[in-house]
Amino acid sequence: MTSTMNPVRAQPRATTVSPAQRLHGAFAAVRVSFAWLGVRKTLTPDQKAQAAETFGAEGQYLSAAKKLLDTGCPAFRAVTAARNRIVSYWRGMSLPYPEPGIRLIRQDRVETFHEKMTELRRELAEAVGELDRQLPLLRRAAQQRLGSLFDPADYPTSLADLFAVEWDFPSVEPPEYLMQLNPALYEQERQRIVARFEEAVRLAEQAFIEELSRLVSHLVDRLSGDEDGRPKTFRDSSVGNLRQFFEQFRSLSVRSNPQLDELVATAQRALRGVQPQELRDVAALRQQLASRLSQVKAGLDELLVDQPRRRIIRPHGREAAA
Repeated sequence: MTSTMNPVRAQPRATTVSPAQRLHGAFAAVRVSFAWLGVRKTLTPDQKAQAAETFGAEGQYLSAAKKLLDTGCPAFRAVTAARNRIVSYWRGMSLPYPEPGIRLIRQDRVETFHEKMTELRRELAEAVGELDRQLPLLRRAAQQRLGSLFDPADYPTSLADLFAVEWDFPSVEPPEYLMQLNPALYEQERQRIVARFEEAVRLAEQAFIEELSRLVSHLVDRLSGDEDGRPKTFRDSSVGNLRQFFEQFRSLSVRSNPQLDELVATAQRALRGVQPQELRDVAALRQQLASRLSQVKAGLDELLVDQPRRRIIRPHGREAAA
């Protein structure tokens, strides 16, 4: 008798996608760099020798520089603030990558990033334009402060092109032509990229852990104890910054650490529906939230590890954002 049953087909074995592979597949490299005018200049040997005489020292054993511009003036501070907004936006939209000046951005956010950076570049240019208009005043002020150390040649005629920001999306893949020229070298480069994305996952985890720990610790400190017998004051941003972190984590995390995922979820549940003014008005709510977040902080302390600061190597002619 012939069987009418369909033969059993072998099912394809499920493959597990690692966090590094998810990061590699969904993110692109983005690099931001600045051209930035230096506002300090080393004294000449004769000037150092003259300064050394005041202290009875030898000029060759002194290191001295003069400050060319008042960086505390409102116009210069506006330029610095524009730069800080650019760096903050870039870092908020991206994850760290173990290469100087490069971070990783979600591929579906590239266009949004480009549009916002174009807007921020215009803001920087406007701030530089105002600083440029005040350059004659700043030069005269420097002349009064520097005395005989003042040198007109230290100052450009215009600042228009001396403060700028650029960004690009460099490839972090081994070049395809290498596969034909030298397959072994191509494979070596491919493995190097794999290792870098694995390191990027660890860097991202560490950054999330440290930032959440900082935010939670600050809020717990504000909610706990008192000052002069009264509850400590805190700003609405203490809560708002945590909620902003939750959104950033949801957007950028590749879910590489289940314990971190759970701690973030626990902190988010603890803050759900809580308004800053309620925390000021209701002592019991304040104590309850402090207790829950203290448990989150304890879990984060277990995850925290010491990370050496990476030395950022500046590309020639431009300054890479850290």
